[in-house]
Amino acid sequence: MRAPLSWLREYVELPAGVTGRELAAKLIDAGLEVETVDQAGADIRGPLVVGEVLAIEELTGFKKPIRYCQVDVGQANGTGEPQNIVCGATNFKVGDRIVAILPGGALPGGFEIGARKTYGHLSEGMICSVTELGIGDDHSGILVLPGEPEIGADAIELLGIRDDVLDIAVTPDRGYALSIRGIAREAATAYGLPFTDPAAVELPAGTAEVYPASIADPTACDRFVLREVRGFDPEAQTPLWMQTRLHRAGMRPVSLAVDVTNYLMLELGQPLHAFDRGKLTGPIVVRRARAGESLETLDHVKRKLDAEDILITDESGPISMAGTMGGLNTEIDEKSSDMVIEAAHFDDIGTARMVRRHKLHSEASYRFERGVDRELPLYASYRAARLLAELGGAEIVAGVTHAEAPVERATVTIAADHPDKVAGVTYGRDTVVRRLEQVGCTVAGDDPLVVTPPTWRPDLTDPNDLAEEVIRLEGYENIPARAPRPTGGAGLTTQQRLRRRIGRALAGAGYVETLSYPFTGEKDWDDLQLPADDARRKALRLANPLSEDEPLLRTTLLPGLLRALTRNVGRGFNDVALFELGLVYRPRPDAPKAAPRLAVDRGPTPEEIASVDAALPDQPERVAAVLSGERERSGWWGEGRPALWADAIEAARSVAAEVGVELTILADQHAPWHPGRCAALYVGETLVGHAGELHPRVIKAYGLPPRTCAMELELRRLGEPRTVRARHLSTYPVATQDVALIVEGSVPSADVETALRDGAGDLLESIRLFDIYTGDQVGEGRKSLAYTLRFRAPDRTLTAEETTQARDAAVATAAERTGAALRGA
Repeated sequence: MRAPLSWLREYVELPAGVTGRELAAKLIDAGLEVETVDQAGADIRGPLVVGEVLAIEELTGFKKPIRYCQVDVGQANGTGEPQNIVCGATNFKVGDRIVAILPGGALPGGFEIGARKTYGHLSEGMICSVTELGIGDDHSGILVLPGEPEIGADAIELLGIRDDVLDIAVTPDRGYALSIRGIAREAATAYGLPFTDPAAVELPAGTAEVYPASIADPTACDRFVLREVRGFDPEAQTPLWMQTRLHRAGMRPVSLAVDVTNYLMLELGQPLHAFDRGKLTGPIVVRRARAGESLETLDHVKRKLDAEDILITDESGPISMAGTMGGLNTEIDEKSSDMVIEAAHFDDIGTARMVRRHKLHSEASYRFERGVDRELPLYASYRAARLLAELGGAEIVAGVTHAEAPVERATVTIAADHPDKVAGVTYGRDTVVRRLEQVGCTVAGDDPLVVTPPTWRPDLTDPNDLAEEVIRLEGYENIPARAPRPTGGAGLTTQQRLRRRIGRALAGAGYVETLSYPFTGEKDWDDLQLPADDARRKALRLANPLSEDEPLLRTTLLPGLLRALTRNVGRGFNDVALFELGLVYRPRPDAPKAAPRLAVDRGPTPEEIASVDAALPDQPERVAAVLSGERERSGWWGEGRPALWADAIEAARSVAAEVGVELTILADQHAPWHPGRCAALYVGETLVGHAGELHPRVIKAYGLPPRTCAMELELRRLGEPRTVRARHLSTYPVATQDVALIVEGSVPSADVETALRDGAGDLLESIRLFDIYTGDQVGEGRKSLAYTLRFRAPDRTLTAEETTQARDAAVATAAERTGAALRGA
């Protein structure tokens, strides 16, 4: 909402020296979001004066009309002589009063004005259009001033060219601030000054119905008002002051009839619509749409209507989408002289749904969605009729059509000290009552208070809403800052601690955490090369997706991570390691189609909670990582090392170590991994995830570097987090033994390592595979695995016999389980 300061001053007598920025600071303190304060006309410098055209000489021989004018500017030029000005506009004549800028002045954009020779004549200034003055968008000709303003008068002051315009981002709960009326009320409260309500006009006594109308659906509209004017002059022009205000507020002047309705919508916050009286047929009815109905709206689009759409209709059918846009068949045109003015109070939710259904947003619907003052239609419609009469020569038809569905005013009961408890500040009952009355509430009772919110504040429905009003007006800056008081025994849950440990472990290993949207699409399943019957393809579809390309909830973390990796690579970062912790969403086969709707007047029962849980998808928490490029950087110290499938497996091991379990690694084939470089990750007999190098087709689909690797684990399958205890550090020396075992090529190295570990016994401190060899020396189809075994006792130095005995026991177990034989034996 753009609010000119001069417009606000009409309804609140702000101190003369208050600037837009100072007012903005006050409004921000009161909770409004003032984004910018534009200083309109600040870059215009005079002399900018009113002039009268004395003579016009039409110059010939040029591609466009050029006129050499003599303009009387009074004493503004210091001599009283006529000013000679060359002008290309043709919409003015001798005797017209215009706005001229003289040498030494400047127009917006740093356009300096001087005397210069052009088209063979000396031009001593410039005759201005509204666009050049920054008070409009019409650049078809220069500005011809109405009436007879004083020649030589300062046009900057006369036209109000300089003004501060506040641009306010209005939050959905403050619809009243989408009007000069609402912002002026806030300004009056902020400065403690009286407020003049622009809607406070005395209504005429006549109550006769001017045009038949009724409300067929009270859930769609609870108040509908019509007033009629006749004899309007279609050629009447919108006064310059109104055009300027509309322009400053961000709206384009159209015609007097349309501009009046737009002007009052901006001033009062009540959308209005004018119908051509001669194009209406029969009584008007407000109702929902019927099957098969359609309407061509003012934007020349024929719209198929939905059964929930709110319509204004006559005997011909729909004539307007209520609160959104009028129909083409009843629009005001250049011949309209008799008009019916409509003002109403439409359902906010119904309007919002209709707007989104048809993707038809308007200034009117923007206000109805956020709540319009139900009491305004009678007053706003009368003000519109009066303006059309005053500015357009119309005659107001006596009477008014007023259809209404009774609505009971809601009240809110609040403890007098409730704002004190919310803010931690002692305000006292008198302050609470005073502040609530300032926002328009009626307060009764001692304690508790019975509060009736004003009709322009439909957002005040709860004691906390009222507490917020008190707190914001008393000043958020007056709330003391103090550390929260922790509850004894509270802290992080086991799962929260686990998440933090996993994040720290992966970050310590060089991975960077990323957060992805949980949305995906069918294309991701194809890019991941998932089989048609893969369970991950069965995903929940969103009712209102942010993007039609991603209408599904993810069943794996990989698509988001791979897209993040692609963006990094596309920006020149090829050596990347990313991870993400998050939920995936797996539909339950026996889940109901929709969650039950619970009552709001009580808490849910255990059975109701269970029914809601049953309707939700399974939401396991997972951790995934992707990496590409160099895992160990190259440099002057030597060559680096590329990221390998083994690094992805090691990332999974790091996660498992934080849970306190060890992974068993087995070869597998599972999309989207390379069939020969994919590892299945087990804890005992439970499959917990996969890791390895991605399939080349997946890499190509996402545009990733060759040999990109990834891993994904499901945390709950790792089991309950165990307390990870630090090992006892022995002060005795370590004994190292190396063994090289020959096994069949199909034997996993993990099986050999497990056998060695089991056979070595408690003295084994660690085991590490440091070499794999295949070749003629071990025979075809076989491989040599070389391990380093470190032995240490906690209470003594090991003898050579003890170390050798433990090593031999480890080799014997490996031979028994895997058929391993000592190399060279």
